[in-house]
Amino acid sequence: MDIRRATTVDELIAAEHLYDGPARPEWAQRFLAADGHLMLIAYVGGAPAGMVSGVEMRHPDKGTEMCLYELSVHEGFRRRGIGRALTEALREVARERGCYDMWVGVDTDNEPALATYRSAGAGDDGIFTMRTWDLTAD
Repeated sequence: MDIRRATTVDELIAAEHLYDGPARPEWAQRFLAADGHLMLIAYVGGAPAGMVSGVEMRHPDKGTEMCLYELSVHEGFRRRGIGRALTEALREVARERGCYDMWVGVDTDNEPALATYRSAGAGDDGIFTMRTWDLTAD
């Protein structure tokens, strides 16, 4: 397995089977151009097998933290440590970039994700709830 930071639209498009939906070139370009946005892709046999995306978040009184935005491992490559390796790689990038911590929101019943994050050293901060606003609805 080889984990590399994606730096081109073509790399992001080639990994679209790991996303919830198809990648759009214009959105991929915006992602790459945005300061503090990054994606690491795990390659097995030269093909994208998993990815993790991170977003740096800054606040005047806290400094910079890394949000693990999304983690995905292709079904045929699961349970091989790829998710843990991607999470650990993002943690190292966050350290190198001077982040004071890294966090992820995860559903409390998502046992595979919880196990992955535990194996990568994440602690449990307790019950988490998330509220969203649908900005696409009329």
